[in-house]
Amino acid sequence: MLETVDLKQKLTREGYKALMPELEIRLGSLQRRAIQTRLPVIVLFEGVESAGKGELINRVVRSLDPRHYSVFSPDDYSDAERELPYPWRFWTRIPARGRMAIFDRSWDREVLRKKTEGGTGKREMADWYDAINSFERQLAADGYVIIKLFLHISEKEQKKRFKKLERKPTTGWRMTAPDRIRGVKYKDFRKAVDELLARTDLPCAPWHVIAAENRRFATVRIYETICELLESATAIPEATAAIAAAGIEAEATGPRAKTTDRVGRGRRLLDAADLSLTVSRQDYGKQLDRFQNQMRELQNDAYKKGLSVVVVYEGWDAAGKGGNIRRLTQGLDPRGYEVIPVGAPSEFEKRHHYLWRFWREIPKVGRIAIFDRSWYGRVLVERVEGFCTEAEWCRAYDEINEMEYQFTAHGIVLVKFWIHIDREVQLERFNERQKTPHKQWKITDEDWRNREKWDAYLAAVQEMLGRTSTKHAPWTVVESNCKHYARLKALKTVIKAMKKKL
Repeated sequence: MLETVDLKQKLTREGYKALMPELEIRLGSLQRRAIQTRLPVIVLFEGVESAGKGELINRVVRSLDPRHYSVFSPDDYSDAERELPYPWRFWTRIPARGRMAIFDRSWDREVLRKKTEGGTGKREMADWYDAINSFERQLAADGYVIIKLFLHISEKEQKKRFKKLERKPTTGWRMTAPDRIRGVKYKDFRKAVDELLARTDLPCAPWHVIAAENRRFATVRIYETICELLESATAIPEATAAIAAAGIEAEATGPRAKTTDRVGRGRRLLDAADLSLTVSRQDYGKQLDRFQNQMRELQNDAYKKGLSVVVVYEGWDAAGKGGNIRRLTQGLDPRGYEVIPVGAPSEFEKRHHYLWRFWREIPKVGRIAIFDRSWYGRVLVERVEGFCTEAEWCRAYDEINEMEYQFTAHGIVLVKFWIHIDREVQLERFNERQKTPHKQWKITDEDWRNREKWDAYLAAVQEMLGRTSTKHAPWTVVESNCKHYARLKALKTVIKAMKKKL
């Protein structure tokens, strides 16, 4: 892709002055239109070192309303953030609908670093490319406009700019050791860029290579590119989002008939659950103390070794999730864990991709996060109640699997529970809640309405288990007709998973 760029392209001072006023007005107007149509926009500035990313970003934002955009740089990330899964820093900074996020370098930068420095295997590089493409496809499918700009200059021009920066006391500090290394390894960097552009040039998020040796030409070309893409996206936002997501939605909705085996697998997971399993009260008390003591010791070990743990609780209403979570956490140091109750998304959360609010809750190293309901709401309640489209919940299976793979690839221990009861036990517990004054707060009209849709929820659960129980993130079905048995099984499962990593 780089070899097709004519780096000799220039623009005279007079030509620049003639074009820029109109482009500035045009870009400001398009930003206002994006705000009105609640269009989320991401602009990435990547490029060769000293290609002028900082100056060109500064030039672009001069035409924008600063209340509606944010600029992010690799230097914005703290050491604590760097300990989290790599995509976290980008997921947590995606813009809300109607806002623009501008990235000085992006999620591609780590790939370029690894490729240039060497020592990274083909399999690992393929995983990085898959993660990048997955991230961009997910955002595009949700209606995000992704504008990717790569600023290109020659090796000769780069050396010239390096020398100019080093000569001035006011700019010499900008020349970091990594900059110099990449300058020395220009040819290796160029090769890495060629591969990156080829592997991540997606129909929904294509690369736009900008000849950046002449600043005036680069500025005008960047303005024109952003304006053209925003004009297209804001003309008919709904149609644009549909086109951007077409490849993903076709993939998600097309093979529906082929999911029979996976649904059958989920059905078998539930059928294999023996809901008659119980434990005596005496044995329960003894084992509970023992397991809670083990959990306390493992929490300390996890903190010392920097092991993060995520536990996901899903299950039927009245299955006993709350009591199960209490027994799991009862012996733990409260400073080292957090229980995250998940309800309907707020209006602000709805302005982001649905996974955004969950990425924000991923625990830092050495901590435990317990989700009382989770991202699986997209394929359960949102699916059954019609809170999202079929295309959205169909593609969510792959999106969830990809996210969980990124968690576990980073070393996070991920444990997923489906707390299972039968329909008769649920009715007994509903009636008990209704007639017991101190439990009445637990039962709502919505619980009864959901119960009437048991068969629809059961079908959704079976498909969820079958399509998202993976080698790296398997589901554990917890038989909970006997709450005591369920609590012990959950504790044993978390203990086993943590011991495996410690």
